[in-house]
Amino acid sequence: MKSSTINKKEIDKFSKIAEDWWNPEGKFKPLHQFNPERIKYIKDNTIKHFNLTNKDKPFKNLNILDIGCGGGLLSEPMSRLGGNVTGIDASEKNIISAKIHAKQNNLNISYFCSSPENFKSNKKFDLVLNMEIVEHVEDVNFFIKKSSELLKKNGLMFVATLNRTLKSYILAIIGAEYILRWLPIGTHEWNKFLTPEELTNFGRKNSLLVQKIDGMVFNPLSNRWKVSRDCAVNYIIKFKKN
Repeated sequence: MKSSTINKKEIDKFSKIAEDWWNPEGKFKPLHQFNPERIKYIKDNTIKHFNLTNKDKPFKNLNILDIGCGGGLLSEPMSRLGGNVTGIDASEKNIISAKIHAKQNNLNISYFCSSPENFKSNKKFDLVLNMEIVEHVEDVNFFIKKSSELLKKNGLMFVATLNRTLKSYILAIIGAEYILRWLPIGTHEWNKFLTPEELTNFGRKNSLLVQKIDGMVFNPLSNRWKVSRDCAVNYIIKFKKN
């Protein structure tokens, strides 16, 4: 078994564009468009799972770990929802960008340059987020194992990624990278995409039970993402720690 989940080539790729994280019209524009729907998805499912009742700060007293946090696009909304948020990323430039932006917005988020296997924490987390990260790591099974070890029993882990289908190759790589130029060419490697079945099996091996699998689709007419039954391109899995 490999002792590291870090893919240096992938880290270098995102480090080069780290200063662009908070530019809604920049290289991370698709994530900015994607963010409202995935925040709502995490929020609604988490409130339901933990029976949360605080309307203003529903995530109050929840310890949340955002793995592969990038510049903090998801960590910051989780913090605004009341969560006690920790963000980790293997790119030092990403972490610097995240820390600067959090400070500018007076948000108390703990950021560390680390991968899950190297992250030393005295606490387990109620919520672990692995969003758009598993397609960029080495040894996905080891990555899920180490992520699961940081999760409390009965805690939730959300994993969002891309399916390995012909449709995803056409839309996510040829369409998004080469034609629409939504993403820098080479952002994704199709052979590193995971099917829901593969990801489900990695979860099962590592004490994670699938609660829900949903697709995420982009509607070009409304220019918005929405939850869907179609998992052929983007999908998200809600796991519960067994």
